[in-house]
Amino acid sequence: MNTEILSKAAAQARGLAIDAVHACSSGHLGLPLGCAEIGAVLYGAGALRYDPTEPRWLNRDRFILSAGHGSMFLYSWLHLSGYALSLDAVKNFRQLGSETPGHPEFGETAGVEATTGPLGQGIGNAVGYALSGKRAAAKFNTAEHTLFDHHVIALHGDGCLQEGVAKEAIAFAGHNQLDNLILVYDSNDVTLDAMAERTQSEDAEGYFTSQGFDAVVIDGHNFAAIEGAIAQAKGNDNGKPKVIIAKTTIGKGIPEVEGTAAGHGEGGAKHAESARRGLGLPAETFYISDEVRAHFKQVAETCAIEHAAWRESFEAWSAANPELAKELEGGVPSDLLDQIPPFDSGTNAATRASAGTIMQAVAKAVPSLMSGSADLYGSTKNYIKGAGDFGPEDYSARNIWFGIREHGMGAICNGIAYDGIFKASGATFLVFADYMRGSIRLAALTKLSVTYLFTHDSVGVGEDGPTHQPVETVSSLRVIPNLDVIRPADAEETAGAFAAAMQRSDGPTALILTRQNVPDQSRLPVKDRREGVLKGAYIARKESGDLKVILMATGSELQHAMDAAEQLGDGARVVSLPCFERFERQSAHYRESVLPSACTARVAIEAGVSATWGRYLGFHGKAVCIDRFGISAPGSTVMAELGMTAEQVAKAAMAVMAP
Repeated sequence: MNTEILSKAAAQARGLAIDAVHACSSGHLGLPLGCAEIGAVLYGAGALRYDPTEPRWLNRDRFILSAGHGSMFLYSWLHLSGYALSLDAVKNFRQLGSETPGHPEFGETAGVEATTGPLGQGIGNAVGYALSGKRAAAKFNTAEHTLFDHHVIALHGDGCLQEGVAKEAIAFAGHNQLDNLILVYDSNDVTLDAMAERTQSEDAEGYFTSQGFDAVVIDGHNFAAIEGAIAQAKGNDNGKPKVIIAKTTIGKGIPEVEGTAAGHGEGGAKHAESARRGLGLPAETFYISDEVRAHFKQVAETCAIEHAAWRESFEAWSAANPELAKELEGGVPSDLLDQIPPFDSGTNAATRASAGTIMQAVAKAVPSLMSGSADLYGSTKNYIKGAGDFGPEDYSARNIWFGIREHGMGAICNGIAYDGIFKASGATFLVFADYMRGSIRLAALTKLSVTYLFTHDSVGVGEDGPTHQPVETVSSLRVIPNLDVIRPADAEETAGAFAAAMQRSDGPTALILTRQNVPDQSRLPVKDRREGVLKGAYIARKESGDLKVILMATGSELQHAMDAAEQLGDGARVVSLPCFERFERQSAHYRESVLPSACTARVAIEAGVSATWGRYLGFHGKAVCIDRFGISAPGSTVMAELGMTAEQVAKAAMAVMAP
């Protein structure tokens, strides 16, 4: 290890961060300056396996900057390492359309493994990556060829550890013995507002040890200590994830603020000129020496040689294991719906139960699918039969026992999806979607193909009362951009919902499922119901005379719209609208054919708040919804008491049709 060149690289990386933040008067200098030696060892001393020419190389080490506010740390090292991130992009930090946004964004910048910023999320994502790596090794490695032996390294600070999502993920990682996970804790004893002692007194080493981690405390500015700790962590497959508690000085390199809360943000940038001199840098801003560039070019060449050797092994493995190679390619069959057997007519089951049956067929057709639950498999019904339980005894298994850790489940599923080898799904009661909302939002922002199964979808939950009866949750999920929310009405619509979720590659999907039984809409062809869900909405009952009123419904309330239409006669149309988002993506012609604008007499029924129905009801329509919290009573009693009946729909329809 050439500590002289690494010292120069660390100083110049600090200079890039200072200059970028100074140029835009915005950003966070504390971590990029405080962790510069860590970055130098990771990217410049062989501690991190990567190839800048192929950022998604399957057997690369994954590096996640959980403390995403320190984004200039990552951008500096990606640029120095030869990733497709130019110096001009670094200079354009935090500007419109730049490849260097304020917090790292997956898909926007080469080498960024996860969208981080909300603290703690990156730790959860890293655990998901580690889970994916463990399963990939167990599933695809053979006696002759080792395809996967990479590690997942996440850099985080005190802020990440104070967030509950991180603690949930850490507990999961320790319990499942994910020894391919290495957390690097930037322990600088400072948070944004004050010294960390103001808000924490935790024994970090004791905490991690109690969670099943190997923990070591080092000087985070000592190259040999950093390199030795990472090498030891990588070389010790002892069934324990690792944490390197690196004691650092926040804002190191700017004497006026280093070691204080003022060093966290951009406050030190005003001292850029004197800091540059103190670091031994010339007056030239965004300075990188030829010597440092030559060093990283040599590192990249070494990485390329390692990658080429792996590629040769991969080709030999593919030739020897064609079935495994095909499975590794992944993908979802275009005829997935045809591979889900139709249900018997008259199957009046809860959609959660139908989903459980469908899950078995989907799991067979999509071998990459993993299915997890937050300690609720018995209720969410999404256990893949015969597929085993993921953990130390069988890392090739497909069922993930997340425990009562909804937020952690969301972040871990995102990590699996970021890795892209397996498809992630997680289940819990709908009311607990609020616990994982931050993770769901990031999945939507980052266009991750994650599937959520949310059961117990309404006041139909019944006796558990309003704490477990979500009335606002479906609407609150619908307002998240790029999240498909599908609330199917019966077993066949549920099959369509599964196919929609599995085949979607540009964002997550939430399936909203009932606890109570719902009638099979067998008067409609199976094909119409299934394919109707793929389009988001379809005509479930067409008027036989002049169109006078349109009744719209989702989920368990479709039955009431259908019954009300029978009472209203031949002028009533019923539209099943299980997914607003998919419907909005259809052509204007199709949307008009389902909801003709000339008919303004409209009624919507849903066992939830009316907030998101306005776009379809217009000024003249009427919502039969529940704009209040629920009641503790048998589910059918609660539904009737709160107006979820065909009679209420018919009454509302008569009102909107009145001259």
